[in-house]
Amino acid sequence: MPSSPIFWATAALLLFWTVGAYNRLVRLRSCVIQAFGGLDAHLVRLMAMLGECDAAHASAQGPVAGARMALQAAVTQFGASLAVARARPLQPDAAAALSAGRDVLDAAWQALLRAREDEDGPAAVATWRQQWEQLQAQNALATRQLNDAVVQYNAAIAQFPPRVLAWLFGFKPARGL
Repeated sequence: MPSSPIFWATAALLLFWTVGAYNRLVRLRSCVIQAFGGLDAHLVRLMAMLGECDAAHASAQGPVAGARMALQAAVTQFGASLAVARARPLQPDAAAALSAGRDVLDAAWQALLRAREDEDGPAAVATWRQQWEQLQAQNALATRQLNDAVVQYNAAIAQFPPRVLAWLFGFKPARGL
């Protein structure tokens, strides 16, 4: 009976719960996007440091030149995957591409350092290695924050009542790095 106070109280309760649950999902999704923004800032600093390193080794010959070219290719690939992830931070495929790009970048960086050490000794790369390690520590913290936000968001959209809202409004699970 629609004129019953119990009916209207139940309808109001359901409406307020729905609005609250939706706002929670939006807030958690926003936390993931915000956490990605923090990681993005650190990754941009990393790419700037790699650009400085590339400029410092511009006149390199032999194995260092080959490692430098591999690093340039890795930076280009990583920049492209970062741009895609920046546009779609909640998409699992974008996160997977960024993670793979980061692994390739790390391998290319390590190869450049080894080639430079073999040519000029460990002192030639000590400053670059220290900068890399500092940036990696910052990136690791930002990555943990992103992954924590993704876990909370995914847990929220997997719960039963909010799962219906997530399906209705198109909330999809995200992927961490």
